[in-house]
Amino acid sequence: MIVNIHSFKKKALAALVLGASLLTAAATHAADYPTAKVMTTGLAVADKTVTVGILHSITGTMAISETGAVEAEKLAIDQINASGGILGRKIEVIQEDGASDWPTFAEKAKKLLEKDKVATVFGCWTSASRKAVLPVFEHDNGLLYYPTFYEGLEQSKNVFYTGQEATQQILASLDWASKTLGAKTFYLVGSDYIWPRTSMKIARKHIENVLKGTVVGEEYYPLGSTQFSSLINKIKLKKPDLVFGAVVGGSNVAWFKQLNAAGLTFKKQPMLTISVTEDEVLGIGGENVEGLYSSMKYFQSLDNPNNKAFVAAFKAKYGADSVIGDVTQAGYLGPWLWKAAVEKAGSFDVDKVVAASPGIELKTAPEGYVKLHENHHLWSKARIAIWQKDGQAKVVHETDLIEPNPFPKGYQ
Repeated sequence: MIVNIHSFKKKALAALVLGASLLTAAATHAADYPTAKVMTTGLAVADKTVTVGILHSITGTMAISETGAVEAEKLAIDQINASGGILGRKIEVIQEDGASDWPTFAEKAKKLLEKDKVATVFGCWTSASRKAVLPVFEHDNGLLYYPTFYEGLEQSKNVFYTGQEATQQILASLDWASKTLGAKTFYLVGSDYIWPRTSMKIARKHIENVLKGTVVGEEYYPLGSTQFSSLINKIKLKKPDLVFGAVVGGSNVAWFKQLNAAGLTFKKQPMLTISVTEDEVLGIGGENVEGLYSSMKYFQSLDNPNNKAFVAAFKAKYGADSVIGDVTQAGYLGPWLWKAAVEKAGSFDVDKVVAASPGIELKTAPEGYVKLHENHHLWSKARIAIWQKDGQAKVVHETDLIEPNPFPKGYQ
């Protein structure tokens, strides 16, 4: 593919302008916000800088999924700094590696909050990592922007959830599969930790109690697993109307390549996943996921001006062959939402930022309009897309904005 570098630079510049206008058009100066007034709790805020943390897995089985979030968070921070920073201060970053290990996430979170005194953290991917750091953030009154679609059933003063919860992803996608694909029998497959297991518990209740369908199989595999031949044989035997999947991280490469090698194409065996984004497909190969459905709120192929500018800026910074997945885009929203809340509060103090956050809107987010609910989740749309051989997804279904409900009645 021939890349027009000048075109990329032009689009990237336009994206920087977009970024600068995401939340505030008026430049602010540090002199207007003396440090003694905007930081009263000992955070890493100086007269010209404010320090934040980024905490994701850049090594281990989850690196395939989390690297994009790191890149998007840094892109947003670059754009914010280019537009004048926050309260006249440029953002500095301390990055830590959770290394796909939940105790390590907790250790690094404690270091960022207690030693580095960061004003906020953008990070985590799996629910296991989020659950590991949650007590640290609540104990130290830190602030976390968490970008991943997840099972819901959680709400914390110290966390803002910029991905979907279960009603916006799991329930919405199963309703679509029942209505559009006519699915009545389901085989549930996931990695073996809290998010897939809780998600499938919610899915089973919805399938059996609401859709009046049948679950004909349910299997879980440890993170990093690469052997799925036994599972594939069981699926061939059961012949479900739909395989509903939540395999995460590097295991997806083996899982989908083995499905393809076994001749279990998605024309023969429909499958809907709530865990495969462009980031994973880059490693899996488009030829191995052609015809697979994914349920996300964002796909790189979304055709709107905000997303085109975002994609251009991302590729200009990270390369023309880079891809952008759902969690990557949700990660990009975190710094902008934090900026809006800090400026609304006129302070970096966590309690003031939290109080200022409900009702904040991003009208120019790449996914489209989003709004922060008082329950710390986002109003978002649910989308279903089918993967193409080129590694991009074609959206085939889109809902209206769905109000976040992390504690849906009957699913707890």
